[in-house]
Amino acid sequence: MASTKNERTFIMVKPDGVQRGVVGHVIHRFEQRGYKLVALKMLQAPRALLESHYEEHKGKKFYEILLAYIGSGPVVAMVWEGLTAVSVGRKMLGATDPAKSEPGTIRGDFGIVTGRNIVHGSDSEASAKREIALWFKPDEISQWTHTAEQWIYE
Repeated sequence: MASTKNERTFIMVKPDGVQRGVVGHVIHRFEQRGYKLVALKMLQAPRALLESHYEEHKGKKFYEILLAYIGSGPVVAMVWEGLTAVSVGRKMLGATDPAKSEPGTIRGDFGIVTGRNIVHGSDSEASAKREIALWFKPDEISQWTHTAEQWIYE
């Protein structure tokens, strides 16, 4: 599927990122890059939502630890829109292991260990669609025109 400027990705600031006060930094980086924020909410995710979100990891040794951690405090869930939002968003986050993340990435600048790596981001367009549908109702996603689009896209 060809990427369009309307591609969407799901980005979540995890409890450690919220507690450490880096929510604004994450938002700023996506805005600086030219992506459009179309949905945002802060919540303490219920276990059922987390089980659905992380269902691919069910049965792995870290599954229960992951659910307990993500459910331990508030998270900030967001939907960002723009050209190659999924793949570029992942590059902006950096490697899952912050020690392997490049400086300048969110995890490279703010993370130290994998279990406290600040953010989650969709790893494919299919995952993005599934995650966005889990975390947001359709009427919670804004449809709007970014006035800077003419300066961002050819």
